[in-house]
Amino acid sequence: MSQTTLGFVPDPLTLPLDRILPSRKSPEGILASRKFKQIVASIQEIGLIEPLSVGKADKAGQHILLDGHMRLLALQQLEFTDAPCLVSTDDESYTYNNRINRIPSIQEHHMLRRAVESGVTPERLAKALNVDISQIYKKVSLLDGICPEVVEMLKDQHFAANLGSVLRKLKPIRQVECVELMLTANNMTVTYATALLAATPPHLLVGETKPRKMRGITAEQMARMEREMGSIQGQLKLVEKSYGQDVLILVLARGYLGKLIDNKTVFRFLSQRQPDVLAEFENTIQTVALDGK
Repeated sequence: MSQTTLGFVPDPLTLPLDRILPSRKSPEGILASRKFKQIVASIQEIGLIEPLSVGKADKAGQHILLDGHMRLLALQQLEFTDAPCLVSTDDESYTYNNRINRIPSIQEHHMLRRAVESGVTPERLAKALNVDISQIYKKVSLLDGICPEVVEMLKDQHFAANLGSVLRKLKPIRQVECVELMLTANNMTVTYATALLAATPPHLLVGETKPRKMRGITAEQMARMEREMGSIQGQLKLVEKSYGQDVLILVLARGYLGKLIDNKTVFRFLSQRQPDVLAEFENTIQTVALDGK
């Protein structure tokens, strides 16, 4: 049985910074970027969390940096002399952390909340992340007053921390309706949520208190918005009910048309008598996915 080849040496190795050579030039203005300042603040507060990734040493004992260029710059700016490194057994830097997936907002909330519950103060978190402490408080309390159904719907989404303060003004059933509309419109902004809040009937608000009127929107426009939102919600439900059946019919039709066009007699007849119909059939057959990908 063959053994799996590791991409790097399992144990980090502490290397002097002057023996680590960057593999690319840093972009101009990187030292003034928000991300770089966050890295510097994080290292100052809690140290380097993720080791640098370097290649094997050359004859002169130098290591090529494969991943962690901003961390290296931050360490140099903070006058560190060495850093923990993972030594790669392969010089292919693509396999490292070059493709970043942002943490969903709810996952970030859980991480911050666990940190606070473990004894880390919001002040220290704000300093480590180089953000205003008010942002930490908002993210820690993000899900307060949010119903479980909405939490499940938003678990993979990215949105501003202020969205929670808008949603918690709504009763659970209205929270679900508004988030469904936001997801359908692919618009998770606080501005859109505030518009939905303004269009919400009083009996669906927490405390049944009408929210402050939005500037530039009349009572008539607000009433029309409420009607349109109700209509959109109804249409969304209808689409959800028929979507699966419509997709099945389309797949079956695509397969049938494919076999039909493969018939040379049919193909010749359509190409001579009904070229427009043939073109539509071919377009349908060539459809790979409903989302256009």
